[in-house]
This record gives sequence, C-alpha cells and structure tokens, in this order.
Amino acid sequence: MDYDSLRSGRDDVVRDAAAFEAYGRPAALIDSDHPEVVAWARRAAGEGGDRDRALRLYYAVRDELRYDPYNTPMKAEAYRASTTLRAGHGYCVNKAGLMAAVCRAVGLPARVGYADVRNHMTTKRLSELMGCDVFYYHGYTEVWLDGRWVKATPAFNRELTEKFGLKPLEWDGETDSIYHPFDLGGRRHMEYLAYRGVFADIPFDEIRGAFRHYYPRMTREQESLPVEGSPGASLGDFGAEGAQEASGR
Repeated sequence: MDYDSLRSGRDDVVRDAAAFEAYGRPAALIDSDHPEVVAWARRAAGEGGDRDRALRLYYAVRDELRYDPYNTPMKAEAYRASTTLRAGHGYCVNKAGLMAAVCRAVGLPARVGYADVRNHMTTKRLSELMGCDVFYYHGYTEVWLDGRWVKATPAFNRELTEKFGLKPLEWDGETDSIYHPFDLGGRRHMEYLAYRGVFADIPFDEIRGAFRHYYPRMTREQESLPVEGSPGASLGDFGAEGAQEASGR
C-alpha cells in the first residue's frame, strides 16, 4: 500500500464510510460494552451534562493511564480498549481508542482520528527505534458535543509532562485539544503535518502496515511482545529517559 497517498490536509475525511450511529456503538477494538470499560467509564464520568462528563473522562484517561510508546504489543488484542484499560498504559493510538470507548459507554458519541506530527521533543532511544522524528498516525479522539465534533488528545499524562518540561494538554470541551507547538522553555515541540482520516474503530491493519513501512525496527520489536506482558518483556522506560534527558538540557 502507498501509505503516503492516504495523507490529507483535511481533518474530517471519513475513511471507513461510517454512519453517525456507528460512533455510539461498540466496535471490535473500541469495545465500549465491555463490563470493565462500562464500570470505569461510569465511575470516572460521574453525573452532570455531556460536557462535564466528557471532561472528567478526558482527564481520567490522560492521567490514570501512563503514556508509554514502547510497550504496546503490535497485536490487535493489545489495541482493544478493555486491554488498554487493564494494562494501565498506552500511547496516543490506544489511549484515544479508550477515550472513545468510555465516551460511548456513557452515551457520548465519539470516534478516532489520526494525524502525522513532527515531534521535536522525543527521547534519543525512541528516535533511534523509530528512525525519524515524525509520528505517523498520531491518534486523537473526537467527541460529539453541542452538535459538533471536538478534538481531545488524552495522550501525555501530567506526571510525564512534568518530567519532560512540557505543558500538560488541557481540554475545555469547547475547543480542540491538540499538542502545543512549544514546550515550557520555548523549544519547538509538535508540528502537525497532515491528517489520515477519522474512523468508527481503530484501523489496526492499516496502522500496523504503516508502522512496518515507516518504523520497521521498532515494529519488529513490538510484534515480539506478549499481549499480557511478562517480566523482562519491556522495550524501555520512556518517562525515565525523558526525565534524564530533560535534566541535562
């Protein structure tokens, strides 16, 4: 597949031809009907209007699940929302899927979208594994609030941003929550390059194929990880790396 041909300057291209109703239903990986997802979503969302509940879910997904770009196995099961919740960590793609799942679990329509971003604030080890500084298929969530789609990016937990010297990504439920272009020290952080479309479910096969194409070394290593994890089966500690490199700036 020519993955570069799937890039677009528009952020609203519906790639899977999903109808609006699909954004409220369970899907194979966005398993919003899983008992653990439902229970967690109801606890985190609490009571109130749609926006208040969406905000509580955003901060719960952002901060209760540690951001970890290394240790999500490149296997479909590992990208299921219930698996991500149980693991307690993930990166932008599967954390966005979990955000969509918990929103749907409490009656808030949600879908997932993808963009290519240039990350100027990664770690040396991650850059070496990826072989570049572009994060292809960076994942985010869109939540239907007040009759329109609003972007939410619950990727970096607050503890991680403090280690890296980054601004925590806040969300008000009215404006899009996307990565900051600069960090707290004024250094370049994230640059959006193109979009990959929006979907009712995580397009795992496409993402795996794209990662094999763009990140062959890292993808090979992630394909070897067990879904449930085991002692020693870790590709690294991203937070510790970031803290060490930030201290040396």
